[in-house]
Amino acid sequence: MAAAIEFGMDTFGDLTHDLAGQPVSHAQVVRNVIAEAVLADQAGLDYAGLGEHHRDDFAISAPDMVLAAIAGRTEQIRLNTAVTVLSSDDPVRIYERFATLDAISSGRAEITLGRGSFIESFPLFGYELTDYEELFEEKLELFTRLRTSQPVTWQGKLTQNLDQVSLYPPIERGLLPTWIAVGGSPESVIRAARYGLPLMLAIIGGPHTRFAPFVDLYHRALAKFGQPELPVGFHSYGHIAATDEQAREQLYQPWLAMTGRIGAERGWPRPNREQFVHEIEHGSMLVGSPETVAHKLAGAIRTLGVSRASLKVSSGTLAHEHLMTSIELYGTRVVPLVRELLG
Repeated sequence: MAAAIEFGMDTFGDLTHDLAGQPVSHAQVVRNVIAEAVLADQAGLDYAGLGEHHRDDFAISAPDMVLAAIAGRTEQIRLNTAVTVLSSDDPVRIYERFATLDAISSGRAEITLGRGSFIESFPLFGYELTDYEELFEEKLELFTRLRTSQPVTWQGKLTQNLDQVSLYPPIERGLLPTWIAVGGSPESVIRAARYGLPLMLAIIGGPHTRFAPFVDLYHRALAKFGQPELPVGFHSYGHIAATDEQAREQLYQPWLAMTGRIGAERGWPRPNREQFVHEIEHGSMLVGSPETVAHKLAGAIRTLGVSRASLKVSSGTLAHEHLMTSIELYGTRVVPLVRELLG
């Protein structure tokens, strides 16, 4: 089992502070994200995923561009998204961009499609939130056709019409690896199974055990739709340092500011230290020394029966230097220990 598990990192390119507590520019954060992915490659991680946002607290609005820069400085690591907001983009252009990334990286491109947890991209690109569900469903159907059966003829309601269209460059080997991200909706789990796409669980709160029923539902839905067994993965927030205390102290204030800011937008209760500690000790957050994180991560993999695990390394203003240490410890200490525990 252990040998089959893939370990990755993902980041939204949060706008960070430096070690003196001063804000870092958006441009520098983008350059720092590239350096973080290069380190992840050197530390032996299997893939890096970049999130897409269009707001002032995140620096990455065009993940494929940043991934292309990472491709030129890495050798092995696969290049993914976390996520690409399909509903407010054009499936044709998405496919072309990631086919191009696949060519640049000699076959290392992947994509994770989702609806996203923010909605700023809808008005930005001229889409109506009233079409939220229908946009995703129609665009996923079109993307799936483009991925599997070119040339494509298509009659769209919220998308363009296509007449025997082939896209370029073609993928050199096989199909473009494509995952569907799900935040906790049974309907979304069933949709991923219906389209025959691997499932990525975006776990942002509560214990990992809470998501076990979704994994079971996914496998049952695959069987119902006559699909083969497909991979399941999950991502959790986390931070690794030399000791448990150091990891908690480095993360707490950035976590507090980030959770408070987003929570205020969504009507959540004001966060506090008690909630922070509870999420670490009883929830899904992977925070602590390499040994602490490895044991918790191995337990989550066993509980969910997944074949891919991702650590979301960026958390609000947490400094780039701390992120680099966390990534290095994750790849060189946590992952080998998890493999040993699972093996």
